[in-house]
Amino acid sequence: MGFQKLKYKRKNVKDMESISAHFMEIMAKRRSVRSFSSKAIPDIVLENVLKTAMSAPSGANKQPWQFIIVKDKSVKKKIRKAAEIEEKKFYKERATKEWLKDLNKFATNWEKPFLEEAPAIIVIFRQSYDHRGNTKKKNYYVSESVGIACGFLIAALHNAGLVSLTHTPSPMGFLEEILDRPKNEKAFLLIPVGYPQKNTEVPILKKRSYKNTVKVY
Repeated sequence: MGFQKLKYKRKNVKDMESISAHFMEIMAKRRSVRSFSSKAIPDIVLENVLKTAMSAPSGANKQPWQFIIVKDKSVKKKIRKAAEIEEKKFYKERATKEWLKDLNKFATNWEKPFLEEAPAIIVIFRQSYDHRGNTKKKNYYVSESVGIACGFLIAALHNAGLVSLTHTPSPMGFLEEILDRPKNEKAFLLIPVGYPQKNTEVPILKKRSYKNTVKVY
């Protein structure tokens, strides 16, 4: 594979402070949204944000991820139906009282209309091993790598002016079946993406302070 010289230009401290503060302000305004407009997303925007996610670091550069964009209404309907079956079991059987209490502030329930309303759903799959042809090769730090890529993706979506929701109906095996994925892929995260409906409201949340979150030694 070889090596090449790193393309790097050092920024002055003033620019670094300005750039980092600006990006911090952008990301501080990101919110999870559950009410989507049906307005279509330009294909080039989806391509750009996914290419950003694909640039994430991964264990041994194995890139153990697969991104699936779902825009077809009939497929989104299947996903919603299957997700709601699992979510209904979660709210009625699986979740503890403490868990449900913690969810009260979000006013959520087993119904997930956003899975059909959002113009696109991005489903991220983790690949436990690489399987091409008759060759099977191990992937490393799969969950960590895919998690980092998802972080890149969520930041890129918000930076592009889109809203999203990280959704994890559990279990998510139905996604592998509906989207006809190979055996080496398991659903990791489901992200409805688009524009917010007019007058969309979000919960009032308070983030932990820097002082209580970051320790310096």
